Amino acid sequence: MADRIAYTKPSITELEVAYATDAARNGWGAHCYDYIHRLEREFAAHVGTRYAIATSSCTGAMQLGLAATGIGPGDEVIMADTNWIASVAPVVHLGATPVFVDILEDTWCLDPDQVEAAITPRTKAIIAVHLYGSMCDMDRLLDIGARHGVVVIEDAAEAIGSLWRGKRAGSMGAFGTFSFHGTKTVTTGEGGMFVTDDPALFERVTTLSNHGRDPKEPRQFFPTITGYKFKMANVSAAIGCAQVERISELIEGKRTIMQRYRDLLEGINGISLNAEPKPSVNGYWMPTVVFDRDTGVTREMLIDAFGQADIDARVFFWPLSELPMFSPCPQNTAARDIAGRAINLPSYHDMDLDAQARVAEVIRQINRS
Repeated sequence: MADRIAYTKPSITELEVAYATDAARNGWGAHCYDYIHRLEREFAAHVGTRYAIATSSCTGAMQLGLAATGIGPGDEVIMADTNWIASVAPVVHLGATPVFVDILEDTWCLDPDQVEAAITPRTKAIIAVHLYGSMCDMDRLLDIGARHGVVVIEDAAEAIGSLWRGKRAGSMGAFGTFSFHGTKTVTTGEGGMFVTDDPALFERVTTLSNHGRDPKEPRQFFPTITGYKFKMANVSAAIGCAQVERISELIEGKRTIMQRYRDLLEGINGISLNAEPKPSVNGYWMPTVVFDRDTGVTREMLIDAFGQADIDARVFFWPLSELPMFSPCPQNTAARDIAGRAINLPSYHDMDLDAQARVAEVIRQINRS
């Protein structure tokens, strides 16, 4: 009997094991930040930003960045309705109001026209989430932000390997955030990264991330503000250092998996896959299939079919406005519609052609039924 196909799992080699072992044995006392600082330097170099701060999660990185930007009660933050809760939770925790707008039907990212229409005098920020590796239209969003005096932030949690006009996701906004969760292209188990080119913002986040302790404060254990505890562990950073050494391999592996799906599903009518419109490059963190409306295929049918085939599959993100803690946004028709007829496909790094063929066969069968 064939093994169950997981939807994702990390690629861990002897290099990750060796670095983690070294951190566990030697990364204490004066060396407790060695791998953390190394990861920050090497990841900043990869993304192309001046600064990087390793965090306990991407959610923590977002909260730090928003807090350092001054987001708070009375402010509005615009984002796509199609998102994971992690993108909006920091907005809510800081007392600001999220404003959900609709998505584009090809990239599933923010619709710039809807963003501009949603701007009010209270708008403080736009969060551009590069969903499943698809890039938001950064030209349009940065232009909108500049004309209206609104900061543009990149949530690149799912976009390692993605580019816009040759610039890496996360490097173009006022700041960017990344996730190193175990499901992501690069992992530290749990973890994230804050990146920016702004020295003042970097200093504020550095202080906020460590209980409000300013690195320039001469008095020991003397916080100057009430901060957070969102630091990454040195052992986690050690795993991350090994992953960043392999980052080109990991990114290319995701693109290879996506191309195999395109080949396996070629000729099947009534479906579409992740887009890669110019001038973007898609890191294809999560290959996704969307069934055309007239096929009648639903999310529930897909979940059932994959379950019967002993294959893990993830639902396309529910619109945030459909969650019980937010008000409905029925005007966001694309976000509501696409989620009901789409499914994320398994795409772990070591997935072989036979496993992908099993996944493709499920799609073929349900399309025939």
